[in-house]
Amino acid sequence: MKIYKKISDIPAPFDHACVTLGNFDGVHNGHQLLFGEVVRRAWQRNGTSVVVTFDPHPLKVLRPDGIQLISTLEQKIELIEMAGIDVLVILPFTREFAATTAEDFVDKVLIDAIGVRELIVGYDYAFGKGRRGDIGFLRSYGQRKGFPVHVVEAHYEGGMPVSSTRIRELVSEGRMQDVRRLLGRYYQIRGTVQVGKRRGGPVVGFPTANLRISPDDLCPRRGVYVTQVVYDGRCYGGISNIGVNPTFGDNRLVAETHIFDFDDTIYGKSIKINLLRHVRGEKKFSGPAELARQISRDILVARRVLAESSKEILLSCEEKYNR
Repeated sequence: MKIYKKISDIPAPFDHACVTLGNFDGVHNGHQLLFGEVVRRAWQRNGTSVVVTFDPHPLKVLRPDGIQLISTLEQKIELIEMAGIDVLVILPFTREFAATTAEDFVDKVLIDAIGVRELIVGYDYAFGKGRRGDIGFLRSYGQRKGFPVHVVEAHYEGGMPVSSTRIRELVSEGRMQDVRRLLGRYYQIRGTVQVGKRRGGPVVGFPTANLRISPDDLCPRRGVYVTQVVYDGRCYGGISNIGVNPTFGDNRLVAETHIFDFDDTIYGKSIKINLLRHVRGEKKFSGPAELARQISRDILVARRVLAESSKEILLSCEEKYNR
């Protein structure tokens, strides 16, 4: 997949460009259906499948309180490439760019730079100044400019509408099995292992790999999760606590993960953590001994969940996005 981060970097319009555009936060099952339609139409016409997206997310720029994202830009790129897309255009989003009219965006970006021959969009997508570039506008303007507009309708999983907004709600509620149903994969956090207070092994008896969670990140419901840890191309079972560790009076939000059957030193290394199931809420214990007893019980639960879901977990570990 070729990636362009500025319109000026695109050397020439693409051959029979089948294009979709959007924010695609989370690259969920609904987005995957959209990308599948783009790829299918491009393949039928020996053309080029093109995705246009924005960085940062427009709401990060336009709303004072911003938005907490399901996926990082890195994850978004990985998942769009996995969908078989030929070209990804990532446009820098600024307040100045937000003032671009829908007409100018279509003329200068989609037609002149990319060479759109077919446009495929989600049923509720809108863009441009005042969000004037809705489905009605696109169909009318596309007819004038000579390209058809295809609309992919809403998608449902288990009776739930698949949308980034709904997934954010589910993540915040800790409903990870429902999240997986809508995302098409486990919800994942990733980062570099930090040096913590070094209490996990010496004090409590369970060493942990710690990832700091930024206030800007989408934080799952606090508490303990059954997890799958991806490190150096291999997968391990584990159990994670997401919170501030009230037993020891900490106040920094962190994901502390005890990795099963693992004893490497990985400070400064990158890991990915898939959240499989929420076990219990965060709790303050009387001290290390009581905490250790509870962790032992949590581990028994986690190993049972991992054993019961071993086939599904093995398949997820083999998926490219975990590499």
